[in-house]
Amino acid sequence: MGGSGSARHGGGGARDGGRSGAESPSPVARALAAALYSDTDDDGALDTGASLLAAADPEAAGRELLRRGEEYVRRAWERGWLPADLDREARRQGLDPAARTVLAELAAAELARYGNGLAPPWRRRLADLAAPAWAGTGGRDRFGRATAVLQALRLLLRLPAIEPLGPPPGSRPSDRPASPPRTAAAGPEERVLGRIRALLAKAEATGYPSEAEALTAKAQELMARHSVDEAHLSAGRAGGADAPGARRISVDPPYETAKAILLDAVARANRCQAVWNEELAFSTVVGHEADLEPAELLYTSLLVQAATAMSRAEAAQRAGGRKRTKTFRQSFMLAYAHRLGDRLADTARAATAHLAAADLLPVLATRDLAVAEETRRLFPRTTTTRVRGADDRAGWDDGTRAADQAGVDGHRGRVDRG
Repeated sequence: MGGSGSARHGGGGARDGGRSGAESPSPVARALAAALYSDTDDDGALDTGASLLAAADPEAAGRELLRRGEEYVRRAWERGWLPADLDREARRQGLDPAARTVLAELAAAELARYGNGLAPPWRRRLADLAAPAWAGTGGRDRFGRATAVLQALRLLLRLPAIEPLGPPPGSRPSDRPASPPRTAAAGPEERVLGRIRALLAKAEATGYPSEAEALTAKAQELMARHSVDEAHLSAGRAGGADAPGARRISVDPPYETAKAILLDAVARANRCQAVWNEELAFSTVVGHEADLEPAELLYTSLLVQAATAMSRAEAAQRAGGRKRTKTFRQSFMLAYAHRLGDRLADTARAATAHLAAADLLPVLATRDLAVAEETRRLFPRTTTTRVRGADDRAGWDDGTRAADQAGVDGHRGRVDRG
């Protein structure tokens, strides 16, 4: 699995806390200097800045904060970040809903500046900012609101550079096509995705492991069929086949190594490639749009199924007089990811061999090559690391049974890092 173990860090920006000359710095400038550029990175510095903001004239401070906030957001776009990435990083750092709402407001204000000149992928991202998922808490006092604003600005200012998945908003069109926008499917494609969602929902809800496995396998078979159909349609479109795109998917602790292995297995089974950024807790999945959406659906469902299966296994362990341990859970998740990856790959290969006509195999190979080339372009340097950690035999055996009743010989997964 390709992986970017550490992100490329961009510059944090020049200090803009004060003004030159004899003119006194504004309350906003003094608040930012206290909260964002203080040598002591603690809540005390944040409280000092929030107190200065709360005492400032609301209208004047609001205008200056909006201007500075939009500037920080533009820097984030230039460093490769997308609106959804900002919210994910805010959650990872533990920012409260009010600060995440400020991030969404600043991102929306910055994108609205481009008007009709905003490229289609960014229009979709702007529309997503108005979705309920971005809603925060209202009714805060001035100090609470000021704290939320400073938390959001501090996060924006300290973001490292990550691999861009397309040009930033307002940039000139290039010869290279940008990653396709993440848009809602329509017509036959939406019906296929609806069937996949329904199968996975049933797999998550059932209390019978064998039924969950059968439903998941059926969903993967349907995904493979959908991929083959889309390859056939894409090859016949005017202008040639569509270019691969990419999306970032959260890989959160605990057991993030096992989750990254699982996502890599899901990606490969669906003609995609995954690259793990352990430091920032996400993987970038590269593939054609028709394959990216089903892969993310399947990965999310398998995490739910894994949690259910692990709870069931732990209950059995307790009934046998054994305490739950972290090594048991880690071994369970690694085994689950390892074995389920084998099953998904087998299902995808069988479905492709059955469905793909001989004249379509070169088309599929060309699409696979395009995905590999796009992955290398985005991540020119990756490393492979052998992952150890399956030290609990009972956990490994229970995890294997949760994925498939057949046995597994190996006890190690693999993760590639950059």
